[in-house]
Amino acid sequence: MTTVLLVRHGRTTANTAGVLAGWTEGVPLDDTGQTQVKALSARLGAVPLAAVVTSPLQRARETATLLLEGREGVPCHEDERVGEVRYGDWSGRDLKKLAKDPLWKVVQSHPSGMTFPGEGGESMRAMQERAVAAVRDWNARLGEDAVYVVVSHGDVIKGVLADALGMHLDQFQRLMVDPGSVSVVTYTPLRPFVVRTNDVGGDLGFLAPRKRRSRRKGAAGSDAAVGGGAGPADAPRSA
Repeated sequence: MTTVLLVRHGRTTANTAGVLAGWTEGVPLDDTGQTQVKALSARLGAVPLAAVVTSPLQRARETATLLLEGREGVPCHEDERVGEVRYGDWSGRDLKKLAKDPLWKVVQSHPSGMTFPGEGGESMRAMQERAVAAVRDWNARLGEDAVYVVVSHGDVIKGVLADALGMHLDQFQRLMVDPGSVSVVTYTPLRPFVVRTNDVGGDLGFLAPRKRRSRRKGAAGSDAAVGGGAGPADAPRSA
């Protein structure tokens, strides 16, 4: 099983200004964003990471750098396939003004049919395809026992989660992915398991590898727990 931690970059100056940054460079994390990422880094302290894969944009690279502080020897790779949606003419514009554009309703209700206007504008479907392809590619490169981080952007992470959930892209607006959050997906030969979504404060110690029991033949690791299972062995129990 390969486990990917989908991390949205920390909060940025564009987020607080209500601007759709897109591929605009020079958009740094603000103080809150840095605090969010440092807190996440601490929560992941016990988890050995095989690699960090990051969008090439500044806000993602800053996030990756903060996550890797104190971790020597963990490789960091930039991959444009997990970069932000190419919003075309919408890039750099005020979100309140964009909400009055007729295409806004398409983004909200039929994103699979949306191609952003202007030169370089990308379709939501193309974004999802390239991001999912990137995750599958890195799964294969890093191996079935790897736990690794992908630092990306809200809509991109929602696209990957929708695929893992078997959810049509037109439903992906039901998902929330906040700045500084982590979503966890474990990929098995049979299916992906979505373990966490939009986690901004839970215990992540369960991601550290445990002593492995001998494997049954076949795809036992791909089996779902009928009845829901007991949860992680160290999960807190109510009184």
